[in-house]
Amino acid sequence: MTAVHEPAAAELNPQEQDWVDQFMDETTLFLGPDPEIMRNHSICSRTELEEECIAEGIDPLEIDRIRKRLAGALDEGYEMCEAMGAAPGAKWGDLTTAIYTASGDVTYLSCHGVIAFSAILHHPIRYIMKYWRDEPTVGIHAGDGFIHNDARFGNVHNTDQSMIMPVIRDDKIIAWVAATIHEGENGACEPGGMPSGSETPFDDGLRMSPFKIVERGRLRRDLLTFLQHSVRDPKLQLADLKVKIGAVQRIMQRIDKIVDEVGVETFVAALRITVEDVEAEVRRRIRELPDGTVRFNQFMDSTLKENILIKLACSITVEGEKMTIDLRGTGPEILNRAINSPLCSVKSMMMQAILAFWWPDLPRCTSAMSPIEIISDEHTWADAGYDAPMGQSLQASFRGFSALQSSWAKLQFANPEKFSNVIAPWFNQINTFLWGGVTQHGDQVGNLCADLNGMPGGAKPFLDGEDAVSPLFCAMADTAEQEVMEEEVPFMQLVSKRLVRDNMGFGKHTGGMGYEMIVASEGTPLWGFMTVTSGAKFSSIYGMFGGYGCGTYPLARVKGVNVFDIVRKDPSRFDLSIEKVMNDRPFEGGTYLTDHMGLQFDVAKDGELYMIAQGAGGGYGDPLQRDPQAVVRDIELDRISPKVAREIFAVAYDPQTFVLDVEGTEALRAKARQERLRRGKPYAQFVEEFATPEPPKDLLYYGSWGDDTDELTATVFDIDGPKRVTAPLDQLPIVMIPDRRDLKVAALEARIRELEDKHGEVVHRKS
Repeated sequence: MTAVHEPAAAELNPQEQDWVDQFMDETTLFLGPDPEIMRNHSICSRTELEEECIAEGIDPLEIDRIRKRLAGALDEGYEMCEAMGAAPGAKWGDLTTAIYTASGDVTYLSCHGVIAFSAILHHPIRYIMKYWRDEPTVGIHAGDGFIHNDARFGNVHNTDQSMIMPVIRDDKIIAWVAATIHEGENGACEPGGMPSGSETPFDDGLRMSPFKIVERGRLRRDLLTFLQHSVRDPKLQLADLKVKIGAVQRIMQRIDKIVDEVGVETFVAALRITVEDVEAEVRRRIRELPDGTVRFNQFMDSTLKENILIKLACSITVEGEKMTIDLRGTGPEILNRAINSPLCSVKSMMMQAILAFWWPDLPRCTSAMSPIEIISDEHTWADAGYDAPMGQSLQASFRGFSALQSSWAKLQFANPEKFSNVIAPWFNQINTFLWGGVTQHGDQVGNLCADLNGMPGGAKPFLDGEDAVSPLFCAMADTAEQEVMEEEVPFMQLVSKRLVRDNMGFGKHTGGMGYEMIVASEGTPLWGFMTVTSGAKFSSIYGMFGGYGCGTYPLARVKGVNVFDIVRKDPSRFDLSIEKVMNDRPFEGGTYLTDHMGLQFDVAKDGELYMIAQGAGGGYGDPLQRDPQAVVRDIELDRISPKVAREIFAVAYDPQTFVLDVEGTEALRAKARQERLRRGKPYAQFVEEFATPEPPKDLLYYGSWGDDTDELTATVFDIDGPKRVTAPLDQLPIVMIPDRRDLKVAALEARIRELEDKHGEVVHRKS
């Protein structure tokens, strides 16, 4: 055998290397998200300017005054967006304003708004600084404004749009200011901006990498026109773009006054010191926690198209001042379903848990997460790759929030110093209607109802959770006035915000209750609704220390009737609730349907009913320890049913007078505890009987099984149908799920062949 020796490549001299580098720079085919930027959530090192400014000396009182003035400026900008914004998300508070260091670290967020943005909006600024600052066709100048929405470049999800502008003094960038609003409609394959039906990234709608749309103070009309032609609601796109620009410019006016008064050096030092102070304080608080590891696994029960079970694995380890969050074992991305999330989006909701539930007293700052290491495998559904659709990225992101919020109770359980209250899991689903079509005014629109902001709160060790109080991502958000919406869109909430009996997490202290919503459209040539929620088969949150989690929630519909016509003829029939409608079926000729809550855009005829309910917050503690008088009070208010009072809380009472039967309650609870002892078994025996070597055969399961996170189990499909594969993530085949319509057609064709074969046999016997 003859060996073949290739000649060694000649080394390039410096001039030749410059030519090659220049050629490569000038012929770059495509600039995608930068992994070095996107996977880094730590604060940047001090710049030369920051070092010089800090070296000038720091007056802590002056720094504090600057912080307070910045907070006031950001709140003013926030209120401008909320008051003038056109999108429902702006009107009900799903937005934020922020100021950043020159390197892009979030220094301060507005006191109101979405804390999660503090974990991600450094990504687009770092991208702009790296790729556009010295790019001759772009550059960064005073008055420039950059827009972006693509979560893969740093955002919660693609419905959020940011306006980012630099603060420049003496030709140096000394800070950045931004406003971000949940705009909703973004041109996705379904109206409203959060498509559960997307099967490729191109179905997700606008995917704006950071680009300049305001040039030296002037809005680029050519790019604006492009954006308006890319969405269903061009007026919304223009209106809120101007709102964000106006809010950012107002904040910059306030900043200019601060800089004029204190000087560039003091201002720059104040931004940097704030970031560093928060990081140092977070390290101190981690040191206060006991060393050890806690685990919290969660599961999603659908792809929003079909029933599956996919795992989000999370373990948190504390060792000294080091905290590590390990997401290995999480299920693989599904390359043709919308539920995948980029890691930065999951991190954003982790930050929401940290700054809203762990340490709510800290400034809303990037560095609150900077000392925390996150371990994750790319190409899982909580750390998806570039080619995965992400229209419903909140499904993984919200579970990242719940994992950290729930783990916090375990982390600080034995800690002498409690930094915040332990709270059972907040409800974590998007239980609302998305909608779209042609309005009564002839406008084409798409967006969502603000009812998702009525998420119920979890119970505390000493207090019941609040009913339908606020979303987990925004404590001060509003649920909006339906009457205001009815002036703009052609549907009514026939039932709006009525609490549903028994819809709570049971416990010594109960989780907050959720409400039901019943909607119907009228007077439009084309209208439709969507729902984008999981948790119809498998509870999306759990209880805490013996408390119950929330229930499971289906979508209910009545098609083929016009309820408006019915109640106009007989107003007494306007007696609607999901329970009554679906159990009594009062409308003759209607088709009554229940589904999981991943409803793709469904065209609604006049008067057809769409019915959903908000979920519930988790309960805290053993229900048998609940104050019996509180149980009776809940019965009297019709918050719980007699069955729940008897079977869950073991409380006896007089159903006529609502007087507590003390002895009867003691007897019921003693019996319930004896039943527990009878059912109980040693833990080792329970594990031996309960744990299985693999998931049930008929379950479409994705993720690690048991404690081993090195291998994942996934159901994959080929021409022979579904089969289960267990392997390390990098050895799994691409996971895609067949279109359910194709599966239905195939089943019908098989049935037809079966019937034809039977018919042929009959004919043959007769002949």
